[in-house]
Amino acid sequence: MTGAPGGAHTEDVDDWFGGSGYWLSRLVFQRGLAVVYLVAFVGAALQFRPLIGERGMLPVPRFLERVPWRRAPTLFRLRYSDRVFAGCAWGGAVVAAGLLAGVDGWVPLWGAMLLWLVPWVLYLSIVNVGQAWYGFGWESLLLEVGFLAVFLGNDEVAPPVLVLFLLRWVLFRLEFGAGLIKMRGDACWRRLTCLYFHHETQPMPGPLSWFFHRLPGPLHRVEAAANHVTQLVVPFLLFAPQPVASAAAALMIVTQSWLILSGNFAWLNWLTVVLAASVLDLSSVRTPPGLPAAPLWYGLLVLALTCGVAVLSYRPVRNLLSRRQSMNRSYDVLHLVNTYGAFGTVGRVRQEIVVEGTADAAPGPASVWLAYEFRGKPGDPGRLPRQFAPYHLRLDWMMWFAALSPAYARSWFEPFVERLLAGDRDTLRLLRGSPFPADAPPAYVRARVFRYRYTTWRELRASGAWWERTYVREFLPPTRLR
Repeated sequence: MTGAPGGAHTEDVDDWFGGSGYWLSRLVFQRGLAVVYLVAFVGAALQFRPLIGERGMLPVPRFLERVPWRRAPTLFRLRYSDRVFAGCAWGGAVVAAGLLAGVDGWVPLWGAMLLWLVPWVLYLSIVNVGQAWYGFGWESLLLEVGFLAVFLGNDEVAPPVLVLFLLRWVLFRLEFGAGLIKMRGDACWRRLTCLYFHHETQPMPGPLSWFFHRLPGPLHRVEAAANHVTQLVVPFLLFAPQPVASAAAALMIVTQSWLILSGNFAWLNWLTVVLAASVLDLSSVRTPPGLPAAPLWYGLLVLALTCGVAVLSYRPVRNLLSRRQSMNRSYDVLHLVNTYGAFGTVGRVRQEIVVEGTADAAPGPASVWLAYEFRGKPGDPGRLPRQFAPYHLRLDWMMWFAALSPAYARSWFEPFVERLLAGDRDTLRLLRGSPFPADAPPAYVRARVFRYRYTTWRELRASGAWWERTYVREFLPPTRLR
């Protein structure tokens, strides 16, 4: 676990999996993780009131009343108020900013471990009361990786070989799980045709998604084939000697960068890049400093962590080997070892819910309906999608799921509409724009489903519109406050 003076490796296993040669890799990983934590906490602080606040669509106090502690351990069991939640979220952001600035290097080893433990505890407390708004795979990924980061140490010790190995184990499950669920799922992945549709039907397109969709069909097939190689073959190379492991991680970084450019997937791809950075051998970039031997108590904690992860990995591994593989599932309430996967099924048609309001007291055929515009999800056909990732627009994502099936919206859509009818300012802040001021809300709100498709090059030049949409059905009839 330690390096000789000048950064020379003392054991063969050090060359394989870590040690002092990974000092710079650890630094890059820790700073990258701090950035993701910072984005996650700021997003929680800015969005929680209308989503899960005391007067939110899915209030935390009501959730805590009906769910026992053992199913949702959280600091908010001690006391909940919107002010307390805001303090936790902004407090987590401050700690993350401090870690980004390197304060973990200013304190003893045990102090650095406690510093990294703080954002993990705070974010776990948020996720475990977040309900539908926090049911995404990247929440569990951040918690799993964040917990391992607690044991990665600071400049008082070399990066522990076992913890570096566990980070590779997370990256392996993340990529390999995603690859397996594609091959077991939609036949278009086996035919290499899924990307004919994916860039158009993905949850939240980015500013370049239209251009990715318009790439030639053969290039889409190359994309799909490259994805299979990166997710089904390359993960095994993470455990090979250097420089093979670094090459595998670099290939993953390139693939994830392609995904970052082609869509908005919150911090999933960004955190995967951070994970892959921990695999890179950067000793040639900067000579690692001579680091002292790890204290006994620290080595024992790392050993206990490794044994615990090995035991908890049983169910995720069994899931990987199962023909009924689940996507993005946690097997423990602390989200310590999870299973991952994405896009086992790819939609062929994009449907979007358009929410509209009218000031008419009695809506009729001549009523004027004005649309609410969301920040990220498609609405106005002439508006180019924006880049928001790694920031997570939770309402926009859930609107995409609601368009797939009303079952996804059963718990929160009616409260959402009620808040629009009441002109709730916190809810309106989640939106890009409202046609009605908060002090003059609409008399009725309705929701309709439209089919969206990307325009062609010719249509874009003629109309300036990125989307063409067609009415499909009613999602919610005109509704007023009772």
